[in-house]
Amino acid sequence: MTEKKPRVTILDDEPQIRMMLADALTEAGFQTATFARATEFEAALTKLSPDVCLVDLGLPDKDGLALVHRLALESGAAIIIISGRAQVQDKVTGLELGADDYIIKPFDPAEVVARVRALLRRGKSDRDTARSTAHFEGWEARFDQYQLADATGKTVPFSQAEGEVLRLFLEAPNRLITRDYMQETLGGVASDSFDRAMDVRISRLRTKLGEDPKNPKLIKTIYGAGYIFLGDVRWS
Repeated sequence: MTEKKPRVTILDDEPQIRMMLADALTEAGFQTATFARATEFEAALTKLSPDVCLVDLGLPDKDGLALVHRLALESGAAIIIISGRAQVQDKVTGLELGADDYIIKPFDPAEVVARVRALLRRGKSDRDTARSTAHFEGWEARFDQYQLADATGKTVPFSQAEGEVLRLFLEAPNRLITRDYMQETLGGVASDSFDRAMDVRISRLRTKLGEDPKNPKLIKTIYGAGYIFLGDVRWS
């Protein structure tokens, strides 16, 4: 059986960029679909199930950051922002709203292909593991569906990036997870940006788990050392 090619959607109002990205990704073995406007892209999502979404922030018809936030909440796809906005605060905001990566224009198409492949490799690693569901403190983390479910069955999606951090905690409950270990395991580069990205992901996980940000019960910060997940975990 032929393996299904991953699908990448490209949302950018510049036709040259759409064509350049589509050509590079198609040559690399991906399926692609391109869109110039957010309304067209959102309409297509009712039929498409992309694995990765490339999103420009400077869209003519909708706010790009608002769209990224909606995708992070409602889609299981990985999200890469591609933008001319190079300020650190723009990157931080994009990550806080749910993006998995941020690439600044101008860029080399080969870099985008490499970033897409890296995100899909990490997602495949999570899906291939036999331990796909974790049960803890009235919650279920369903890594094959990118969902958290509470005791009533109500579900909330989490992004691939959030899932990477959550799995680290659930595979080592009641043990200190240092920043160095997170950087080594997740393949990041030790930097202020990496630390900020981890803070953002953990903050979003706490929100989805209904944690009090001033006094979280599950994901505790050990200042100057790292984090510790407090709770009993059972895998199935």
